[in-house]
Amino acid sequence: MLTPLANADALRIGRVEFVSPDEVKVLLDIEAPHNIALNSGIPRPFPRINSYALIPNESGFIVTQIGWITTEQSQFTKQRNVKDNIVIDLPYPLRKMSLNLLGILKENISTDNEKPSYTFSRGIEMFPTVGDSVLLPTQSQLQSIVESGLNRHVDIGTSPLAGNAIISINPDRLFGRHLAVLGNTGSGKSCSVAGLIRWSIEAAERELSSKQNKSISANTRFIILDPNGEYTTTFSDLKNVNVRIYGMEEDITNKIEQLVVPLWLWNTSEWIAFAQASSKTQKPTLIQALRTVRDNISLVDISPSHNMRRYLRTLITILKIEISKGNPWAGGGHSKGFKDLIKAWERGLTIDSSFSNNERQALTTLKQAFEKFYTTNTVSNEDWPIYTQPETTILLKEIEKTHNKFGGKSTDTLPIDADVPCPFSGDDLLKSIEANAELMNTSDYVETMLMRIKTLLSDSKLKPVISPDKKITLDQWLDKYICPSNCKNGSITIVDLSLIPTELTYIITSVLARMTLESLQRYRKISTGQTIPTILVMEEAHTFIKRYNSDSENGNALETCAKIFEKIAREGRKFGLGLIISSQRPSELSPTVLSQCNSFLLHRISNDKDQELVNKLVPDTLRSLLRELPSLPSENAILLGWASELPVMVKMNYLEKGHRPQSNDPEYWNSWIKNRNNITWKEVANDWQQSKKTTNK
Repeated sequence: MLTPLANADALRIGRVEFVSPDEVKVLLDIEAPHNIALNSGIPRPFPRINSYALIPNESGFIVTQIGWITTEQSQFTKQRNVKDNIVIDLPYPLRKMSLNLLGILKENISTDNEKPSYTFSRGIEMFPTVGDSVLLPTQSQLQSIVESGLNRHVDIGTSPLAGNAIISINPDRLFGRHLAVLGNTGSGKSCSVAGLIRWSIEAAERELSSKQNKSISANTRFIILDPNGEYTTTFSDLKNVNVRIYGMEEDITNKIEQLVVPLWLWNTSEWIAFAQASSKTQKPTLIQALRTVRDNISLVDISPSHNMRRYLRTLITILKIEISKGNPWAGGGHSKGFKDLIKAWERGLTIDSSFSNNERQALTTLKQAFEKFYTTNTVSNEDWPIYTQPETTILLKEIEKTHNKFGGKSTDTLPIDADVPCPFSGDDLLKSIEANAELMNTSDYVETMLMRIKTLLSDSKLKPVISPDKKITLDQWLDKYICPSNCKNGSITIVDLSLIPTELTYIITSVLARMTLESLQRYRKISTGQTIPTILVMEEAHTFIKRYNSDSENGNALETCAKIFEKIAREGRKFGLGLIISSQRPSELSPTVLSQCNSFLLHRISNDKDQELVNKLVPDTLRSLLRELPSLPSENAILLGWASELPVMVKMNYLEKGHRPQSNDPEYWNSWIKNRNNITWKEVANDWQQSKKTTNK
């Protein structure tokens, strides 16, 4: 049995000859392995770029990673004593390598005769010095380095640089602080995402089943936004998981349900982005129309008294908005427009024979207040009166008094939240826009916006998505798309966005992501701090979470979509919402979202700009591992960030063909020489034109 000193000497491969805070240079011994090391317990390739080496010190072992290897000609000869005969070696090429410092490996104290165990921690307490020995780590030490960390429940692969040690992750770290899966097309990103979901579910189920000696479903929740329709069959074999798939068109054969994202779920930002509403006139009109229609205020009512009360309430809301702007009516064109607006409001104060005496008297008094308001404080030109904020406030109080006479309450006139998801129809919204445009004197400016909304509502293909015949309540929608109520099994919600028209894809994606975040926010509110841990997966993230010009006056659909994901990245963790973004162009992603991702799984990346951005994710001392990104084979990736104690290369676990997303490269050669089927476009055309029902309907 070797003594500790003899064992260390057997593992020695060189000595330190240069030390700096970010690099250590080592002169390899002539006897050090040239290709395969046999002195570490099992045969292992050495030396290899990005493999590990140890430097003993007072704290234990300094863990290092090989950055580069080189040779240089020796300047001196070397003398050896072989049986008292002096042998002089000719100058021999010396091998040198550079080491990057990673952390400290400490041996755990044990009183029994078990094999030694070690604990790895990041950071260097004391730097090595020139002359220190450099050792080859044993298999046990390699495993302690790669498998370091607590609560590593999910196995995702093995480390080819650490003797195929198992790489496991802590789900709390991987999903709780957001994960970015980056790499070129065909590098294995989608398989890694699908694998992480599957392996996490299976690991949780194994843990539960082992404790209770029976098969138990884990309470996992994943929501996958799939722009290419790759995941529709990926999880169909999971028996204990409630897998729900939604698409643009219902498909009974593939168990795809009709996607429903009713227009009343859209908030003001999403409506403004879709309608491309201008900030000066269209945006205020649209917001007020949404306030009106969400509060179920109809400007046409069977009861004239109720109709007038709601009309007055709308006037109060609009006038409060005008007053909040300051004093825009002090002469000139603005005041002229305000005078026309007041006249239009006064014409709406029609006295009905069914009004009570008090109501008629109050309405008469209010009409006189209107006339007095727009006939006083005029200048020489009557069309350009000067209105002050105090006078406008007096008129507001008169309207509020009349509103009270018609049965209204002061609480009724509080500002209405235009984003509350209360159901309304598309026709109701159009009528509300037209009516409020007339009240706000903006009818001439909202025609283009109305045309866009009418075009949306008249699209028969989109109608089942945004305005379904079968009504759905908010709790029913949350039950279907977020997670089933009182569900003991895990759930995976897959939303196939592939057939949604381009102009609506960003809006639908934004609504789904925002509703997920807001529902979890409100759940935590009503449950006194409890959360529903949920993971939102965004494929092709560079398309939906794109860099945008924040100086733009009117946010477009792309910007609106990116902003909600930025909010999720910043705040989602507090409400139990984790984010996985998968992208082949990290340089096009929103910097805000990327900066909030604390863990990265990097596949092959060959683009210079993408490599430059990825290099900024790690300190200079750890960038040598990223130099392998352009040459990484498929199924291999580099895991770094909060989910891993140190950057590590991973060969991802094998994923069976039936469990992979449908993103394989097309087989041109087989198509050219084997699959010589005749192509018939009739069925495709029928499905496209919806001229008849296909067998999938």
